[in-house]
Amino acid sequence: MRGERATLGKSLLDVQRELKIKASYIAAIENADVSAFETPGFVAGYVRSYARYLGMDPDEAFARFCREANFEVAHGMSAAASGPATKPVRAVSEPRDPFVQATFVPRSESLFARVEPGAVGSFAVLIALIGALGYGGWSVLQEVQRVQLAPVNEAPSVVADIDPLGNVKVAPEQVASADLPARAEALEVPVMVPRDGPIAAITPEVAVDANAVEQAVAEATTDDPQVVADAAPLVEILAIRSSWVRVSGADGTVLFEKILDAGEAYTVPALAQAPVLRAGNSGSVYFKLNGKIYGPASPGASVVKNLSLDVAALEQAFQPADLNADADLAEYVAQATQLAVPVEAEPQN
Repeated sequence: MRGERATLGKSLLDVQRELKIKASYIAAIENADVSAFETPGFVAGYVRSYARYLGMDPDEAFARFCREANFEVAHGMSAAASGPATKPVRAVSEPRDPFVQATFVPRSESLFARVEPGAVGSFAVLIALIGALGYGGWSVLQEVQRVQLAPVNEAPSVVADIDPLGNVKVAPEQVASADLPARAEALEVPVMVPRDGPIAAITPEVAVDANAVEQAVAEATTDDPQVVADAAPLVEILAIRSSWVRVSGADGTVLFEKILDAGEAYTVPALAQAPVLRAGNSGSVYFKLNGKIYGPASPGASVVKNLSLDVAALEQAFQPADLNADADLAEYVAQATQLAVPVEAEPQN
């Protein structure tokens, strides 16, 4: 069996793990040592199982094991099959020592046997802390809810009359003689004072005084004095055909970005620093400055970048638009001019 196990390349621990038999029993079977088994009744089963594991004939292997180990199969009811014999029991009739014969029953533990003094002290400190916190909270609550009444010299009385002037009686003649301001009476029709009254007061028959005329004109003037400077001219971006337009501030902030359709315009806001323009299909982008159209921004469908929208810079960089060079521009200008012509009112009969 040892040779077959070596052929398979198995160790005693491998056999123990796979066959579920102790390695000491496997070694005892290979050495034909019956004394290693606690119960001889299981020897036959162990030997046959080990022989079957090695691929040998179980009956032939067990017969050879019995010859080499001088082992005989014992009957199940025999004393040999039950393992080693136990120690003989002393007869009851033999004299015994009374101290040896006596049995000592363990004394039951008391209720406080397992209580440690340190735990008792910790528990007492915890109870004292809880009691102190509870008493402190109860004292604070009582102080908060306490109402104190301050003693007064006079007993409080019920005020029957609240109005101090309710008992004062004034005679009608005293009211009539009192010096009270008269109430203004509302007018049914407001009094209108014309603004050109001083000028209308001048008649041709009376000699004209130059100072009087100047004074009348000054009084009739309603225009407020100019307190702010005239607004700077604005730049208007005009798209004759669909064009992509993006207007950015000097700091890179995008102020306006859109695809302007044909005929749409965008008025550039007046800033401290002139914005810059980036536009696609720039051949269709024009600039309207002080009522005149300049441009285009660049020829063809190219992209114009970082173009300053300052009025002076645009007037210097571009020439007035040529209407003959762009038919769509000429049509736009014609429509704008036609809309600007006022329509004369028809004479009424």
